[in-house]
Amino acid sequence: MCGIVGAVAQRDVADILIEGLRRLEYRGYDSAGIAVTNEGAIHRLRRLGKVKELADALELEPISGGTGIAHTRWATHGEPSERNAHPHVSNERIAVVHNGIIENHSVLREQLKQSGYHFESETDTEVIAHLVEKELNSHNSLLQAVTHSVPQLDGAYGTVIMDKNDPSRVVVARSGSPLVIGLGIGENFIASDQLALLPVTRRFIFLEEGDVAEITRKTVSIIDKDGNTVEREVHESNISYDAGDKGQYRHYMLKEIFEQPRCVSDALEGRLNDNTVLDETFGNGAAELFQKVKHIQIVACGTSYHSGMVARYWLEQLAGVSCNVEIASEFRYRKSFVQPNSLLITISQSGETADTLAALRLAKELGYLGSLTICNVAGSSLVRESDLAFMTRAGTEIGVASTKAFTTQLVGLAMLVMAVGKYNGLSQENQREFCAAMNSLPAKLEEALVLNEKIEALAEEFADKQHALFLGRGEQYPIAMEGALKLKEISYIHAEAYAAGELKHGPLALIDAEMPIIVVAPNNQLLEKLKSNVEEVRARGGILYVFADVNAHFESDDTMRVINVPHIHPWLAPVLYSIPLQLLSYYVAIIKGTDVDQPRNLAKSVTVE
Repeated sequence: MCGIVGAVAQRDVADILIEGLRRLEYRGYDSAGIAVTNEGAIHRLRRLGKVKELADALELEPISGGTGIAHTRWATHGEPSERNAHPHVSNERIAVVHNGIIENHSVLREQLKQSGYHFESETDTEVIAHLVEKELNSHNSLLQAVTHSVPQLDGAYGTVIMDKNDPSRVVVARSGSPLVIGLGIGENFIASDQLALLPVTRRFIFLEEGDVAEITRKTVSIIDKDGNTVEREVHESNISYDAGDKGQYRHYMLKEIFEQPRCVSDALEGRLNDNTVLDETFGNGAAELFQKVKHIQIVACGTSYHSGMVARYWLEQLAGVSCNVEIASEFRYRKSFVQPNSLLITISQSGETADTLAALRLAKELGYLGSLTICNVAGSSLVRESDLAFMTRAGTEIGVASTKAFTTQLVGLAMLVMAVGKYNGLSQENQREFCAAMNSLPAKLEEALVLNEKIEALAEEFADKQHALFLGRGEQYPIAMEGALKLKEISYIHAEAYAAGELKHGPLALIDAEMPIIVVAPNNQLLEKLKSNVEEVRARGGILYVFADVNAHFESDDTMRVINVPHIHPWLAPVLYSIPLQLLSYYVAIIKGTDVDQPRNLAKSVTVE
């Protein structure tokens, strides 16, 4: 979602800010803007569309100065437009960029109008600019004005504010939306994601909830939510920004699909021995906690929710531990009952998903044994605030539609099954079998990618389709859900997923020759039941696309296209069958001519409710 970059330096910062915005493009946005202070004035430039539009405009209208802020906006309040793009200003003195949502903006807007302030945009962000400018009339510094403004804001925000009358500093505030300070030599930076700042620093301070910070070229001063001056730990980052080059691939999404064997191998490295998973994989104290666990509550959103649904089947069938899975936005807004000896698990690619993070904070008040996050971003809020963490090691994922982050989440959850299961009756034989299957997984994924050309050809049959139905049974039902999500995310085809046994309870009414039916069919204990469901579709004139185990004995004919998938241990079939569904959605999107990596209306990191 929205991206923030800021700098306080002696050199001109416009190019640094633009490069930072480029590195945040994967988050999704609809407009971009920059503001720099110089010679007692704010020089601001905004454009609707891509960062390139802003960069091209800067070539024609260069702006210089050592203190500046920049932003990519994902619209929440007000349509995508230049006047709604950030930065927003107040009386040509204060400039503000902001991620999040100010929930009481309507009330503040009316109060500020009564005080004589004129609003140029429809955004909630503009109230911050005017509110700070108003507070400056009765306070001596920007820091004081901000610290008196933020208690008046309800909602989530990560915001950076600068004053043209004092270009030596910026002030930042964080509540619910992440901000990271980058430490340089004689210069300092601020961003919503450390990836934006990797060209200029590797040393970072992650702001905590409620922090307000004043940043100058040589100093960083942080005040916590209780008003105390605090020191925050400096982290040396070793992450790599590996998204700059698509290599041989047309899109980041395709590159990331083909990276999955390596990513899964990285996720496994050093975490398994011949007999079991190492408890240290999940952090210090994991073994002591896992021995007590009798129930697991998983909370996640979107694709991560689907990985959690797969884990429920594994945990209950293999580890002997009951499990609930809930969408984070539902979990946080209902009264829930905590089972005795429960572990809370959050799953998120970014570690900053607003609803999931709020659910974790709520759960800490409800009496869980502890919390574990499955996450791809070290240093993210979920990682810092959870008791334990499994880092998926997927590397930077640029495509909005998650691929490698999803499969590595499944790998982490599969290892969790072993880690918890060995304290709940999972036999040594099953653990060894599971380890062998896990170690063979990267090679199996390589085999699945060989299907690329066949799936590309198959996608041609979806050129004129507007709807699709995905079917699976057991732990493949969530994979069908994930396949449907991928197709609608990037091709804009309406797609639904059903547990195949539910066909007769309504979805059969939709079946005709214009509705493609996509089926995932591993060779497991539910195969014969699934075949019966397939026949129900065929009897009603449906056209089937079946991704089937080579040993499942499906045959192609006029009403059924069969793509044979390599045989794999049934426990890990959900990981393998994700690959062909990702490829299918990708090639259908290519045919439809959509923006594969940045589909309309969507954002990579959802940091608002």
